[in-house]
Amino acid sequence: YDELQAALFPDTAYRFESGGTPRAIPDLTYEQFLEEHRRHYRLDNSYLTLYGDLDADAMLAFLDERYLSPVADEQAAATSFDAEGAPLAPHPLEKQAPVVALGVTRNMVTAPENACAGLGYVIGDAGERTRIVAVDILLDAIMGSNEAPLKRALLDAGLAADAQAFLADSVLQPFAVMQLRGLEDDGAARFRTVVEENLRALADGGLDRTLVEASLSRAEFVMRERDFGMSDGVALAMSALAGWLYDDDAATSYLKYEDDFAFLRSALEEGYFEQLIREVFLESTHLAEVEIVPVDGDEDAYEEARLSAAEASMAPEDFVRVADEEAALRRLQEEPDAPEALATLPRLSVADIGAAPVEPPYALVKDAPVPTLRHDAPTRGIAYAYRYFDLDRVAFDELPYVTVLGLVLGKLGTARHTASELDTLVNGKLGNLTFFAEIYEDAADPSALAPKFVVSSSALTENVRELAELPREIMLETDFSDASKIKDVLQQRRIGMEQGFANAGHASAMAHLASYYLPAGVVREQLGGVGFYRFLKKLLASWDERADDVVARLADLAQRLFADDALILSFTGSDEDYERFWAAGGALERTGTGEALLEVPAPVKRNEAFIVPTDVCYAALGFDRRAFDADYTGAWQVAARALSYDYLWNEVRVKGGAYGAGFQTARTGNLRFYSYRDPHLDETLERFAGASAWLAAFDPADDEMEGYVVSTVAGFDTPLKARGLVRRQDGDFFGGRTPESRLETRTQMIETSAEQLRGLAGPIARAVEENDVCVFGNRDIIEASSADLDVVDLLNE
Repeated sequence: YDELQAALFPDTAYRFESGGTPRAIPDLTYEQFLEEHRRHYRLDNSYLTLYGDLDADAMLAFLDERYLSPVADEQAAATSFDAEGAPLAPHPLEKQAPVVALGVTRNMVTAPENACAGLGYVIGDAGERTRIVAVDILLDAIMGSNEAPLKRALLDAGLAADAQAFLADSVLQPFAVMQLRGLEDDGAARFRTVVEENLRALADGGLDRTLVEASLSRAEFVMRERDFGMSDGVALAMSALAGWLYDDDAATSYLKYEDDFAFLRSALEEGYFEQLIREVFLESTHLAEVEIVPVDGDEDAYEEARLSAAEASMAPEDFVRVADEEAALRRLQEEPDAPEALATLPRLSVADIGAAPVEPPYALVKDAPVPTLRHDAPTRGIAYAYRYFDLDRVAFDELPYVTVLGLVLGKLGTARHTASELDTLVNGKLGNLTFFAEIYEDAADPSALAPKFVVSSSALTENVRELAELPREIMLETDFSDASKIKDVLQQRRIGMEQGFANAGHASAMAHLASYYLPAGVVREQLGGVGFYRFLKKLLASWDERADDVVARLADLAQRLFADDALILSFTGSDEDYERFWAAGGALERTGTGEALLEVPAPVKRNEAFIVPTDVCYAALGFDRRAFDADYTGAWQVAARALSYDYLWNEVRVKGGAYGAGFQTARTGNLRFYSYRDPHLDETLERFAGASAWLAAFDPADDEMEGYVVSTVAGFDTPLKARGLVRRQDGDFFGGRTPESRLETRTQMIETSAEQLRGLAGPIARAVEENDVCVFGNRDIIEASSADLDVVDLLNE
């Protein structure tokens, strides 16, 4: 992506990676840093957004008095000037004149499986909102699934294991990106030819407009649901900036969508999207083509040569100066902020915490066609149906096939529809349809598990009939015989897992760590962790011999799992939607076969370090808190906040140089430390070990303690959209947690004292003493470690 952006915009600021590149950091001077700050971090270069139930006039008056006027006066008094005597102003953001950059290659020291290629096409500028929305919808229609026409052509051409497309927006000149992952030898050379041949066929009459209409419907659903994984205020502010940054008259243009969708629906039959294909892709005068070529070598050689040259030029006094500067830096890192500086920060106190938010009720309805959790959450005209099937009828060694089943359902044909037809129906009629396995745990008994296969679906109220019918058709009538399409899906998952190990290895490390001491962790490993990855690699390596067996196993699993006597439904929507759902066939009307087979092996401590292609490490250390009879209370969450944002932040991030670190503990016993994009391993494990001593001596000032309590409760009270609320309530039900227990936990948070936190140091110390550790990361860092770890080259074992 960085190389593609640099090729598309060689003469503008967009040629640079926004966060900087490590090799450039030593060339940055403090004076340059200060100058850039003065140029850009100025009140007259800022954008303020307000959101929520507030008195706008009172808030604007407050901002003017407490912020805008004082800061404006300070900045006016501190104005800096350039060499010509002009006040420093932000560097202008200019448009790039059209360029065509083909055949750009970049050698990169990385594993061969990271070979990839990308195509980029500039769409226009940020002010062309309707055009940008249209391209986004078009990309979804032609590349959004394995059955989308352009993606299917790329997969069938054998260019790579996976192909994706997305819109790079919120920039001055938005651009469309198509990329190949798991590139074959000649994939990059054929990429643009295959893309443009197929796009030309689509533009010349081959575009199925029902595909585009389905993508339009899907986009409308997303905008109505507005569930972007963040608070509405943040999401809306970011959307506003997509236009506002480049045009003061466009401050609200990206907040509106009804007119755009109405226009695109009317233009659909007039050839608008066919013409868009021609203009944006086939006739483009602003495009780039980039290939990343993996090579062998030492990624650190450049830095080592630079350091050697610097050392050779240093006199004895230079070494003294560097040592003194590092010591001064350490002192600055370790010194607490001055009380007078901290006093300038606005704070809330525990007294400012209001009553707990009132949540919509839910209850188990037993007189429905199947037992049903009925939720009363407001949904903005959307109905949600989650089907939870027991996994007890599946043996432990079959669990990887359960995940495969979830991956392929909805991507294959049925007795009534081809895979392509089904894909269009789902996109056009449902908001989402996904299949996956999930494990619910009992807070008191580690061995009491409730493993479920989940069918997650949602739809606008006018499509409730399809909410019942389409998932039912897929569950009961899928034809698993197309082994080649199953293989496509599995290859894509393998690549996704490998990239996850390298880019978000802390999640993989924490998940695998849990398999050392939690039965639920053992099951999750079989379903989606290292255990499943190893299964997947072996399966793909012998696909031709095993394909028929996989097809048969999937059909058998579907027959065993999808039955009303193994089902609890969770439904959220109006009473009318609820009745229409059952009338349309919400129940499967079949009884399953087979006895309870699932027996979970006991956890085994392994302490592994998995080598993956990355420059950093991700470390995790933890244990089951319940082994020490340490009861769960809300105080544990306050402790997690203090440890994460004080001790670990300073020790692992500020001093150790990791990008992130944290401490987590759950009601179900899991207690764990983690580091994220960490250049160290041994030092980080030592800092994890020091956490209990830090907590045992924890003696914060009253206002500091209140800050931890307030922020913990704020996180606990974070508003959830309907989907998130329903899923959390379902999890509470299957885990045996009542609404009253949630309120009790919240009260315990509010009442937490520093003395209580110090009392938690003991269980943490005992967990550290167990020394259960899992690491994903760089070979050199792992092999240089003194930790007693079983080193595994995960991708090449």
